[in-house]
Amino acid sequence: QVQFVESGGGLVQPGGSLRLSCAASGFTFINYYMTWVRQAPGKGPEWVSSISYRGDSTYYTDSVKGRFTISRDNAKNTLSLQMNSLKPEDTALYYCARGWRTTTPRTSQGTQVTVSS
Repeated sequence: QVQFVESGGGLVQPGGSLRLSCAASGFTFINYYMTWVRQAPGKGPEWVSSISYRGDSTYYTDSVKGRFTISRDNAKNTLSLQMNSLKPEDTALYYCARGWRTTTPRTSQGTQVTVSS
């Protein structure tokens, strides 16, 4: 079955950096666009970033452009999100999903990112 295991979250001060990872299994990874989604407390899922099959095209929501970088390793079935210049409004539970610009409900544990001084 399709499974995702996210890691790399934590507590960081404003302006800091984190690198999130998502280990995918149960499907042919290279056959799918992949997406990072986040959900802040009391809010619905928000699309953050997507990447094409081989990683040659990337897409970002406006609020993270220039600060976040999505990447993938098809040999290892992993998806990553490098987050720099973090802001308090980036605080959310982050999770990965198959597809382009999806906001599908979370099926994995996700990884919590908290940006606070």
